Amino acid sequence: MPDPHPRVAAVTRALAEAGAAGEVRELSASARTAAAAAEQLGVPVGAIANSLLFDVDGAPLLILTSGAHRVDETKVAALLGVPRLARASAAFVREHTGQPIGGVAPVGHPEPIGTLVDVELARHDRVWAAAGHPHAVFPTTYEELLRLTGGTAAEVGGDPRQPAAAPDREAVR
Repeated sequence: MPDPHPRVAAVTRALAEAGAAGEVRELSASARTAAAAAEQLGVPVGAIANSLLFDVDGAPLLILTSGAHRVDETKVAALLGVPRLARASAAFVREHTGQPIGGVAPVGHPEPIGTLVDVELARHDRVWAAAGHPHAVFPTTYEELLRLTGGTAAEVGGDPRQPAAAPDREAVR
């Protein structure tokens, strides 16, 4: 991308420093939703990694979930052993990621953020994640997302009555 937005440039640097394989791609239109990104990229909506930030007692938690999957907040709270988690406000998102809602990348934040990565993303050979701006994305793999973020694989959606492996609570703090 010629002359990328400063947030996109920061994410591009973070990806390069981490040895990520994919290159940031500029989209012709905003992709603030998984459906919009999937349509522009010509991929299934499930191959889009939504970056959702939650507030867990004042601490940020990033959940990278498949665009075809909703986060079950009750289930995730139970997995983490916390009373509840709440969707973060736009101000909270910007404070902890430096990026706007609709463009939050899995990397490039001012400080490391505990991250859960939806196991549903593993169904796709290539997944696409935001790159710091609603017009920028990059291709990656499930395994690379885990490596880039230091994240924990987790079942973050579905029926909360189904048992799932609990991630290490300290790993996502």
